[in-house]
Amino acid sequence: MDTITAILQSLGSGLPILLLHFLTTLLLLALGALCYMGITPFHERTLIVGGNNAAGLVLAGTLIAIAIPLAAMLATSHIWLDIVIWGLVAVVLQLATFVIAVAVFRNIRVLIEAGNVAAAMALVGVQIAVALLNAGAMAG
Repeated sequence: MDTITAILQSLGSGLPILLLHFLTTLLLLALGALCYMGITPFHERTLIVGGNNAAGLVLAGTLIAIAIPLAAMLATSHIWLDIVIWGLVAVVLQLATFVIAVAVFRNIRVLIEAGNVAAAMALVGVQIAVALLNAGAMAG
């Protein structure tokens, strides 16, 4: 009985913190996604509804690329404010990566709007590669 009581007490004290940290990170992911949709040179929603696979791939890749460093930060940070601050840093770095990649691949908008999956894969590859480095730096 003592083991069950200890487990329940641990759950009772740890679950609210877990939920706070998890929900905070989900909000950071949503914020990153909304900011991304605001700065992207194409309209993913419209393109995806129209069946554009390239746009769907870029949006999915962006979500993954934002989530990777957020997950690393979440695993290493135990203080809520730390999660918020470093989470915002992670999101800004990933958004900056996208902006730089779009500048380097100057005609990416035309390619994605035309459904060019190869171009989408190149963009997603850059985003995920930087996300992994970002995560490694955050995990320290």
